Amino acid sequence: MASRPGRSPSLTWECRAPVQLLEPEPSCELVLAGAASWPMNVTTLSPDNVVEVVSVLTDAFHDYPVMRFVLGPDAAGVGAPYNVRLHRLVQLFVSARSYRNEPMLGVRDSAGALIAAAVMSLPDAQDPPPTFIALRESIWAELGAEARARYDSYVLSARFFEQTPRHHHLNMIGVRRSQQRSGLARVLLGAVHDLASQDPGSAGVSLTTERPENVVLYERFGYHVVGHARVSSTEETWGMFRPRDGTPASSTS
Repeated sequence: MASRPGRSPSLTWECRAPVQLLEPEPSCELVLAGAASWPMNVTTLSPDNVVEVVSVLTDAFHDYPVMRFVLGPDAAGVGAPYNVRLHRLVQLFVSARSYRNEPMLGVRDSAGALIAAAVMSLPDAQDPPPTFIALRESIWAELGAEARARYDSYVLSARFFEQTPRHHHLNMIGVRRSQQRSGLARVLLGAVHDLASQDPGSAGVSLTTERPENVVLYERFGYHVVGHARVSSTEETWGMFRPRDGTPASSTS
């Protein structure tokens, strides 16, 4: 999905890859890009903003391979089309954070429209309320048993952080496709790191990526590979961790 660098390049992010904790969701990829033409202020979002966040991340991850791996291809005359199923899957991922009152961050354009968003898991994860469990089961019933089985296989492959000390996790970070390559996700990522650093008991921030070329780019921001696994014959994933003190994490395979 990455396009060629534009003028005055700087590092930013374009969505490609899932991140993981107990409920892994797609993260993003670094690309070279210029700056946006308006102030990029990160704001804290609330459960009232879930519809906006889902809309942004559904657009950002439209062509992401792991989403298509989980959801599978459209079947003529059977089930909802891909766009509808993708929206429901992203709704599941975002709601998992919202129902736990976990951090959601965003950037709005000059007209006030949300154009970039990030959702995180806190170190001390709360059990989901019954309302979320009901929503989760309803969504998986719509998406089907095969999609859920593919998702579960990804979860099993991406358990990289079970032995990592108490830390924050970046579940999803994405920018609307029309606004990518403008530095928005780089700014969001900085806000994620700042939020984690405010917790003296947090060891850092974890995420996953499914593109080998992303690993070097994440390393520029202090992340280190802590695990690698193959999800399927065509998909693989890397767990990465950014310690708060900058000390390299041990790498495993």
